[in-house]
Formats: sequence, structure tokens, C-alpha cells
Amino acid sequence: MVQIDQSNFISFLPEGWFSARLPALERARAMLAGGDGPGGAYTGWVRLPANYDREEFTRIQAAAKKIRSNSKALIVVGIGGSYLGARAVIELLGRGKDSPEIYFAGNGLSTDALLETIEKVRDVDFSVNVISKSGTTTEPAVAFRIFKSLLEEKYGKEGARERIYATTDAKRGALKGLADREGYEEFVVPDAVGGRYSVLTAVGLLPIAAAGIDVESLMAGAARSMEDLSTPGGDNPAWQYAAARHALYQSGKKVELLASYEPSFRFFAEWWKQLYGESEGKEGRGLFPASVEFTADLHSMGQYIQQGERLMFETVVRFETARGEIVIPHDPDNVDGLNFLAGKPLSFVADQALRGVTLAHVDGGVPNILLTLPRRDAASVGELIYFFEYACGLSGYLLEVNPFDQPGVEAYKNNMYALLGKPGYEALRAELEGRL
Repeated sequence: MVQIDQSNFISFLPEGWFSARLPALERARAMLAGGDGPGGAYTGWVRLPANYDREEFTRIQAAAKKIRSNSKALIVVGIGGSYLGARAVIELLGRGKDSPEIYFAGNGLSTDALLETIEKVRDVDFSVNVISKSGTTTEPAVAFRIFKSLLEEKYGKEGARERIYATTDAKRGALKGLADREGYEEFVVPDAVGGRYSVLTAVGLLPIAAAGIDVESLMAGAARSMEDLSTPGGDNPAWQYAAARHALYQSGKKVELLASYEPSFRFFAEWWKQLYGESEGKEGRGLFPASVEFTADLHSMGQYIQQGERLMFETVVRFETARGEIVIPHDPDNVDGLNFLAGKPLSFVADQALRGVTLAHVDGGVPNILLTLPRRDAASVGELIYFFEYACGLSGYLLEVNPFDQPGVEAYKNNMYALLGKPGYEALRAELEGRL
């Protein structure tokens, strides 16, 4: 279970901060369990680690094995929740031996970035996993057109068909129709699971498995977290985290900084930012989710964190045990004056850095929530994914917003469609161009 340390934030909160929120937490728990709260139709992720489709899971593993056998690269085409979860896990855990390079496309509109990816796969065998519920979102749809054309040029239409995997709606949509016509192998984006909660579905599992990561352990860790967090009350770390975030927000903290001492955690933080930003940021409410990488960012953002405007708190994710050990050597000349560390493992230095940073930031008025997992492996990452998802659902309901919609995202899409000249948007285009 994820362990939460309260010692460095409770001094910033009034007495009874947790007990005062117990009735609201119980209501939130009941709505998540029953799927009868705002956005309840999209709570299929709550029991997913126990109720996932085993037949599809077997097909995912088989497809991943095929990709690993015939491809040096896999292009994952998707945006937002269609790629961030997979990238988070792959970068945090690393690719397995003899697994293909994993490249991500369709998550932006940079010509240079796409050209760089094309150049990397031009002379190697590659496959494509296109992920889109509709198949019409501009960024991934454009990227898929391009990579589909490259595959057909390289392997012919029949050969390309064997290298394209479509993760999409089970029944409808442009990509579903195309996959049916062309005979691509298909996997399902579940109706009851929104994109930012979908990493433990085929959306995330196929790329993760193709990278050689143990998806069975990942799901087992998530299932263990699901069972642990289903017990209500004060010992539930997700309840503690959700309540602490809400209490700190109501005390005036407006920014949550997610921090880790692992550089590989960067894209996990990006996934977390989408999860909490899209779930809570609406109706003029919600913490602003940001992230930092320690200790590197202590030499850039550290000054502001320590002495800037007191608008933030930190949530620090720590993996207790490193994957190996590096011992600091003795230097006869001791030019750097660090012989007092000789013979000590680097992990000891990192642990003391974490402790020292925490105390400094707390002294500077920055509350710290510490989340600890035993090690950086698939099971622990599965636990952490579910922990953050479940705590996010609780947090949204504490904030009294729908944590499962994202109406604000449509504003930019509609403007972009209009300015691009998409049929049906003529009136909006005229209005917008009059403002430009």
C-alpha cells in the first residue's frame, strides 16, 4: 500500500481538518462505488483491476509479443489520456530487453517533431498503435494518416494491415469503421472509462506490454491497491491525501507541486497533471497541478519554492529501495572535500537530501505530503496509478465538481476546427477571423 506521511503538513491545518471531512469522504466513496454521482457513467475504472476483460488482456499480450518479434519500433499515436499513461509507465520502468523503441506521435502539431520521428523509423521495421475513441481528433488523426501511408508504402497494403493496431470505440466512430474495413486488430476503449483514467485498459496496456513491461504485475498491483483503498476510514491513505489536498486548498494554497527524486518520473507527473487538472479544474475551482524534478529543479525552481509567494504545497513520491547500489569512492586528493561520504551508498545521500529539502521547504511555509512506495517496479507503479485515480475521484467530489468531464477542452477544439475550415463551422470561422 502507498504510505502517506502527515508529519510535514498537519501543522499548516486546523485541528479536526480530517474528521470534519469524513462525512463528505463517505459520500464520495459511496458515489464512486455506486456510480451514481456526477459523471457516474464514467466510473468503470473503480473496479477495473478486478473486472477487466481477460480475453482482451490475453490478446493484448499476444499482440505485444508479435510487435516485439517483428518490429524495432512502435509508434503510439494518441493525445492526452490516449498516450500519457502509457508513456508514464514506460519511462518510469524502462523498456525490457529486446523490446522495440517506443515513439509517441499525434500529441501535438509540430512539423519538426514528426519529421524527427519519421526519420527514426524510416529504415527499420515498425508498427503503429493508433488510439482514439472517435478517430477524428485532429492531432492523432493527422499523424495516423501519415504513418499509415508510410507503412503502406513500405510493406504494401496487406503488409501494413498486419502492423496496425487500433484501440478505439467498441461499436462506432471513424476509426472503428476504418479498422473494420481494413481488418486491423482492434482493442477497446471502454465506454465507462474516460481517457485520463484509461491507462489500465488496452489504451495503456498494449504499448506498455510491447515495451516488455510485466503487465500482469502492473494489474496485480492495481488490484491490491483497489482492495486496500476500498476500506473506508481514517487509515485509508487515499482518504488522507484527498482530505489534505482539500484542506490545504481551502486554507489558501492554490498550487500542488508533484515532486520526485527520480528523473524517470517526469512523464508520470505529466499523466498526473492531466488526471487532476482535467478532473478538478472547472467552475472556477481546483488546485493547479504542477511538477518538479529533484534535486535538479532545486537549482532552478528551488529559490521560488523556498521564498516565493506562499501559494503552494508539495506532494513528494519516494521509492524506498533503489534497483541497485553505487558506493561513493575514496579520493586520495579529496579536492571536492567529499571524503566524509566515501564508502556510503548514493541512495544514502539522496535520502538525506530529501529529508533536508523537506525541512527547508516546511520552514519556508511549504507543506509537504510524502507518499512512499517500496520500490520502482511494475506492481508498485500499478498501486500508485490506482491510488492517484481513486484519490482524484474523491477529491473531485469533495470539491463538488464532476471529476469525469472536461467541457473546457471543447472550446479550443471548436475554434481550431473553425479556423482550419472544417465544414459546419463557417459561422464561427467568420466570427473568429473578425477578431484576429
